[in-house]
Amino acid sequence: FGLHYRAMVNFNSAVNILEVVRVSPPSSNSLTLPLTYFDLGWLKLHPVDRVLFYRVPELTRSSLITKLKSSLSATLLHYLPLAGRLVWDSIDTKPSIVYSPNNDDAVYLTVAESNGGLSHLAGDEPRSATEFHPLVPELPVSDESAGVLAVQITFFPNQGFCLGVTAHHAVLDGKTTAMFLKTWAHNCKQEQECGHISLPLPHDLIPSLDRTIVQDPTGLETKLLNRWISASNNKPSLKLFPSKKIGSDIFRVTYRLTQEDIKKLRERVETESHAKQLRLSTFVITYAYVITCMVKMRGGEPTRFVCIGFSSDFRSRLNPPLPSTFFGNCIVGSGDFDVKAEPILEEGEGKGFISAVESLTGWVNGLCPENIEKNMLLPFEAFKRMEPGRQMISVAGSTRLGIYGSDFGWGKPVKVEIVTIDKDGSVSLSESGDGSGGVEIGLCLKKDDVERFCSLFSRGLK
Repeated sequence: FGLHYRAMVNFNSAVNILEVVRVSPPSSNSLTLPLTYFDLGWLKLHPVDRVLFYRVPELTRSSLITKLKSSLSATLLHYLPLAGRLVWDSIDTKPSIVYSPNNDDAVYLTVAESNGGLSHLAGDEPRSATEFHPLVPELPVSDESAGVLAVQITFFPNQGFCLGVTAHHAVLDGKTTAMFLKTWAHNCKQEQECGHISLPLPHDLIPSLDRTIVQDPTGLETKLLNRWISASNNKPSLKLFPSKKIGSDIFRVTYRLTQEDIKKLRERVETESHAKQLRLSTFVITYAYVITCMVKMRGGEPTRFVCIGFSSDFRSRLNPPLPSTFFGNCIVGSGDFDVKAEPILEEGEGKGFISAVESLTGWVNGLCPENIEKNMLLPFEAFKRMEPGRQMISVAGSTRLGIYGSDFGWGKPVKVEIVTIDKDGSVSLSESGDGSGGVEIGLCLKKDDVERFCSLFSRGLK
């Protein structure tokens, strides 16, 4: 973690758009998929942008684009909603995902080329956050219609390529995104090895599109829709909330916890905490440690409030459970919008970290079907009373998605980044790309904060 300001250079590189093409599934029928309350919770939040970097020096651009296009088309046959649009007509009670070959619905694929350094972008050292914005496409959004998925292939001559994926959060969560990427990779790799795609998809990559299995006994759908309509001048609208503008003073950096680091942190809690039945999963240990470092990095008055949140997959938590391959959103947020900084700022060997673990344990224990409505409606009220400048810490991604398993036939990605964490203060978490069982932690911070966080992060592990 010997980071220095000289590493924080905005490498002047150009990304040139070469073409934008439409990729459609093979001949297929129309489809209408209504949103569930799990989807509606994310209706007006910004899309999730991911970039996967692949180091393949010998690859030619024509070969790359041809194979990715044809395998994407084959993949969309199984993931038809991704080729459609999110539609909310004034006569409809709620939005639906609509795919119609008669409307020429398709995924827009942007082909670009960069003269930048792939190794620099795919590194861990601080890089200007704005360098990643040209690597992801934008989704068209209006009051009545919104794009669902857009992809961009950026070729780095003699280095490799990156795949930028922009996904509407009201249509798919991280689990569904990971399934789609792994299916696309599976098809592309098979096409390279066999010359065509013939074998059926593995069962765990076939999405379940049945929406009737999501029960809504309390009318949560209507409650969420009413709140979104109220937030849009009392009219139905799919327009997203404005995203924060990112300046040149924000830097993206990656930190890592090894299996041994996590083991030591877990043992510290077991030795020093007096609480019983703590949850000491990799997620709780990692996120508690990051929260501790971020709150101490900001410092300030102990009486100040911090907003801490995370989301959890509810597919297996429902009764009866949903299929593990359920398509769409099935995540519910938890946490606390009014966490006092004082116990986390407390001095002493690991006291702040242990306090964070104990708090996270309580929030995770509250993740049950009975609390879904409370957890999904709480943000609407909490944001109304939140003062400007309050520190917000949330999680994007997961260590269980297996994004690094997306091998398109040229090997696994050397790095995966969630670009959108620079807009909302999220922390990105993923499994370690080297398969060692560790955790990758992505942050976007101001220059001075990078040094402070780095010092706290490394010192706490010693």
